[in-house]
Amino acid sequence: MVHHTPLIATIVGSLVLALILGALANRLRISPLVGYLLAGVFAGPFTPGFVADQALVPELAEIGVILLMFGVGLHFSLKDLFAVKRIALPGAILQIGLATLLGLGLSLAMGSSVATGLVFGLALSCASTVVLLRALQERRLIETERGRIAVGWLIMEDLAMVLVLVLLPALAGVLDDTSKSSSLDAADILRILGIALGKVTAFIALMLIVGRRVIPWLLHYIAHTGSRELFRLAVLVIALGVAYGAALLFGVSFALGAFFAGMVLSESDLSHQAAQETLPLRDAFAVLFFVSVGMLFNPSIIVDDPLPLIATFLIIIFGKSLAAFALVRLFGHSSSTALMISASLAQIGEFSFILAALGVELNLLSTEGRDLILASAILSILANPVLFALLDRAQAWIDRREGKEGGPSTPGRVISEEIPTTQLTGHAVVVGSGRVGSLIIARLEQERRPFLVIEDRRELVEQLRARSIEVIAENGANAAALAAANLAGARWLFLAIPNGFEAGQIVEQTRAINSGLEIIARAHSDDEVGYLRKCGADHIIMGEREIARGMLELAFGLPDTSGDGSVPGGITGGTVAATAAT
Repeated sequence: MVHHTPLIATIVGSLVLALILGALANRLRISPLVGYLLAGVFAGPFTPGFVADQALVPELAEIGVILLMFGVGLHFSLKDLFAVKRIALPGAILQIGLATLLGLGLSLAMGSSVATGLVFGLALSCASTVVLLRALQERRLIETERGRIAVGWLIMEDLAMVLVLVLLPALAGVLDDTSKSSSLDAADILRILGIALGKVTAFIALMLIVGRRVIPWLLHYIAHTGSRELFRLAVLVIALGVAYGAALLFGVSFALGAFFAGMVLSESDLSHQAAQETLPLRDAFAVLFFVSVGMLFNPSIIVDDPLPLIATFLIIIFGKSLAAFALVRLFGHSSSTALMISASLAQIGEFSFILAALGVELNLLSTEGRDLILASAILSILANPVLFALLDRAQAWIDRREGKEGGPSTPGRVISEEIPTTQLTGHAVVVGSGRVGSLIIARLEQERRPFLVIEDRRELVEQLRARSIEVIAENGANAAALAAANLAGARWLFLAIPNGFEAGQIVEQTRAINSGLEIIARAHSDDEVGYLRKCGADHIIMGEREIARGMLELAFGLPDTSGDGSVPGGITGGTVAATAAT
């Protein structure tokens, strides 16, 4: 019996193609995003072979956008959002206006109407949520000043696009020159605009007043049941439920609803665990988003309309970027910050697709205009990793030049490009100051041993510095951070971070610096233990073994004979047992 299973076929076919082409792109030292987009092209209706369901893939991709924005909200507090409002709000509005004018000019040059040009220009003005956040996450920039400006800018763009999507159907009769429907007067337009703004304001107020109490309380209640399965389910219900409710009741986008749900939950102590629980699904559905974008691409447009396509692509890559660069510099930020914001916004994505589809449905945009938007979106997403790679190469030179010339600095920035080397010797280096790292730090303070901490989370950095603890505000895998920690003169290295792969990278770099350094790492599985030992760690603490050893010692006074949980003298005792238990 043959079962008709379009959902299963779509998910399996899309992910298999994405895996194959993503791995091939990675092998060729290209961003896997390129492979995911090409997988969509091969799974689309314009190429022979397997064709995924055209209705299902975009809906599956929307789940990825919801989970991704929820994760960003977990790391983006209200304080951070208000801190960048002075640049993000006017910057996003002005940049949307300039990009829309460029798109309008190109559309008029191609013989289209003003209404078509406005819709076309608006579609070119809004950056892709998924692409921008993926680029910032890969470079660990979300919690920096630059990352907060970029995300705040993105949120303001999303708010503007929500208003556009709400107003466009109501104003279609006014914009469409060929429409026979009665025109709306100024009072009607203001009324429609007021309703749209009122809905968005009501949603934000509901989240800030009610959501800030209900959502953290619900998650804490579920956490106290002790069931990890229920906790994971609760996180998904909050993310997806708030996003869907925001769209259904207030006309707000899924992405914006999920972002505010995460931002409200960020005030809870369980926010870090919630982020970890959604990570696997977030990555899987984000892949489906890129596949869905690739499916929209009709390769024939490259031959049929090459000049309009090139012009549209240049508006996205250079027109928007130059506008963003000028605006960021106008607000007094450094060239390096302006370049990073420009590169982040030099692409278009999900809102562009929605706006293009709505424009065609309302007879405000031709199918040719929609195809230009989709093709340019593909090309801009392909080009975005290249822009960031060029920016990464130029970053050090730009920062050195600005430092020598006394250029403006980025206020409140945590991550510094030039890290001063510590004066400590014979010291301990602790990488990560979360639940495990904080216990190690407390014991080192108690024993009055010299030490420093490598940590890249802004709030933890500020807390440590308030306690007069020396901190290198960087990612532990950064070679510059390891050099600044003077590992050549250190005695111990404590790797308290939960990511075993990242810890292994740090161990390998450290061994090249100091072969005699005593390295103590943590692991969550036997595979991680083996991997870290292979990389060169001296001692690996695995939580389950330490819990069992602590229980046996408390009950019978039996020592651990496995040899896997040993730690160097002077740093043993209750601290290690407590560390493993957390």
